[in-house]
Amino acid sequence: MDGNNMNELRELVEFLKANGIAEFDVERTDLKMRIKFAGEPAVASAGLDLSQLSRLMASAPAAAGAPAVAAAPAAAATPIAEVQEALHEVKSPIVGTFYESPSPGAPAFVKVGDVVEVGQVLCIIEAMKLMNEIESDVAGEVVKRIASSGQPVEYGQPLFSIRAS
Repeated sequence: MDGNNMNELRELVEFLKANGIAEFDVERTDLKMRIKFAGEPAVASAGLDLSQLSRLMASAPAAAGAPAVAAAPAAAATPIAEVQEALHEVKSPIVGTFYESPSPGAPAFVKVGDVVEVGQVLCIIEAMKLMNEIESDVAGEVVKRIASSGQPVEYGQPLFSIRAS
């Protein structure tokens, strides 16, 4: 994250503090940001300038694809702000049983930290005695395996989180 984006993020945090906003979330296709201040919940002031907030949000997440950043507190009483990057979730297309490997005792198709390509097999979901290979729909790094091997999964349930490249 370059200096301009860091300054814009600081400006956003100061705006939220000045207006007594205790928690703030924004989600876009390229960025997910959550700012939550520690301590007592504050009551938003009646004179909140939403046009200023809109201007800040238009410029603050300008670092699309930038790594996640945690705003460092300047003093002990300074609120904690965290920025989370948006991760792509591979979801189950069917109801069935999740398996991370092709057979018991075999190595998993992918593990956390592996780089995957579009179309690469991530897991198998067994439905009605049929083994359905679930392929990655994005290229990137596997950040988290959400489902557990041998456990039932529902339609639309997240299976993996992938940091798209």
